[in-house]
This record gives sequence, structure tokens and C-alpha cells, in this order.
Amino acid sequence: MRVLVTGGLGFVGWVVAARLAERGDEVVALTRGPLPAATAPPAGVEVAAADLRDLDALRQVVAGGGFDGACHLGGLARVRDSHADPAAYTEVNTGGTANLLRAVAEAPGPPPRLVLASTAAVLGGAGDGDGPPGPLAEDHPALPASPYGASKLAAERAVAAAAEAGAVGAVTLRAFSVAGAYRGHGDADRSRILPKALAVAAGDAPYVELNGDGSAVRELTHVADLADAFALALDAARPGTHRLYHAGTGDGVTMLDLLAAVERITGRPVPTVRRPPAPEARSVVANPARIRAELGWRPARSSLDRIVGDAWAAVSG
Repeated sequence: MRVLVTGGLGFVGWVVAARLAERGDEVVALTRGPLPAATAPPAGVEVAAADLRDLDALRQVVAGGGFDGACHLGGLARVRDSHADPAAYTEVNTGGTANLLRAVAEAPGPPPRLVLASTAAVLGGAGDGDGPPGPLAEDHPALPASPYGASKLAAERAVAAAAEAGAVGAVTLRAFSVAGAYRGHGDADRSRILPKALAVAAGDAPYVELNGDGSAVRELTHVADLADAFALALDAARPGTHRLYHAGTGDGVTMLDLLAAVERITGRPVPTVRRPPAPEARSVVANPARIRAELGWRPARSSLDRIVGDAWAAVSG
């Protein structure tokens, strides 16, 4: 299969591109600009440049690519930033998805397969507000509490509508908290707690800030396990159909437990500063029953120690 991976040089997209290439797919990683000097694509992966907001550039890549499918991971993904610039999130996440759907629909050949990367933030409370309790199944009401979540929910609906019209065969994967590393490629975004904690352990940052007492529960999915879910979803996509899956483990961990694991695995202290508690969901944990039953997905690498250990090896190695 020949596959376009948008956001293919980002944290998750890079690993998706790598896993697809390893299984024998022809993969093109789409990036919005020139290849950064510090970022190399996975072995065997081509690179193409186009901004999702530029329909003409996107059309050119897609029309000449001969793609059988696409994994759409390009976009903006910070809850707090989305409150500061909601228009950008709508333009990139919703508008960019609409542009991709238009480009693949116009390309020659049969309707392609499309796997959309979405997020638990569409359910509300993933970054602010009280939020829903877990475990969260696919039929839980979608009530996003941030412009980020709203932009991704609109993208989900656009993909579902395109599938209903027969333009694509689509699967949406809602990810929860993705972490770890694969082949030395880890998460460099220190706005997330694990990369920040590892930076503290490495001596590159002074402390980790906790919201309140650190008792909030989140689940962590290993990035390579999530990449395998994309591969399974790509294989399962059928023209004229759309399926939605919660790609999570179903196992929660408190932020204090996560920091304790970082200290244990790195053998180094991780000082913390507790900030006055801001509103946030107490628990955000997936119910993965549907993806396990229908796609046979099993997140075999997603133990806390494996996630932290792989991420630390990428930072320290």
C-alpha cells in the first residue's frame, strides 16, 4: 500500500510512518515546510512538503502521489494554546482536514482509505473543566471544553460525512495520552509531563509543576502501540464506511505515580512544585473494548515502566 502520513515528522507521525514502512508499505511523510536539519525521516520513508492550509499545494502532492490511503496526524495539539488562538486551531485542524478530504477525493483512482488522528479532548475536560469520568467508550457524549477539542470534533464529523458520501473509507482513532519512544525518537514537547520530568531528571530543567496534589488520573499509551493501531485501522478502512475507536489501554495512573516511576527508572530525583489546583478532569481513561474486539489491537508495550524506560533511553542515549 502507498500511504501519505500527514504530520509524518512529528512525535506520533514519525513512528506511524516508521511502522508502516517496516511492514512493507510505501510511505510519504508530509511536512508543512523544508525538512528541519535536526529531523530525519524514518528509513525508507519519502518526504513531501505542503501546508494543510494550502489546498493547491496539497492537491499537487496528493494528485501525483498515487496513494492508496492516508494517515492524517498533521495539526495543532495543545489545549492551553488553543484558548489563546482558537482561530488557528480551527484553520489548521478543521480546515486542514477539509482540504485533505477535498484533495484525496479529487485524486484519480478508487476512494482511498483514511485514518484520522483525533483526541480524548473532544469529550471535554481533557485539559480544563471537571470533565467526564472514565472509562470512556465511543458513545460518550462529545462536549469539548477547549477550541482544540472543538476543532478535532469538527474534523471527525467532516471525515464521517466524506465516508458517508463514498469519498473515502475512514477510521477515526481517538488517542488519550501518548508517550514513550521508538527507535530513539521520543517526545520533545515539555508542555507534557513525561518529557518535562525526564528533562528534570537529565538536569535540563529545575522542576516539574503539578496541578494541585498530583492525584489526577491519566492513561499512557506507548507511541509504537498507537502506531500499530493506525496500521490496523488503515487495513480495516472500507469505502463508504466510518468507524470510531478509542485507542487507549484502559489503565490509569496518577501524576504522582508517573513521577515516582521516572525517579525509579532514571535513578535521579525529580523535584516538583505544586501549583494551586486549576480545574481539570479527575480521570481520563479509555474503554478500549471496541478496538480490541473489531481490530484485535493489543497495546503490548504500554506498561508504565516500558513507556518511561523507552522515553528515558531516547533522552539519555
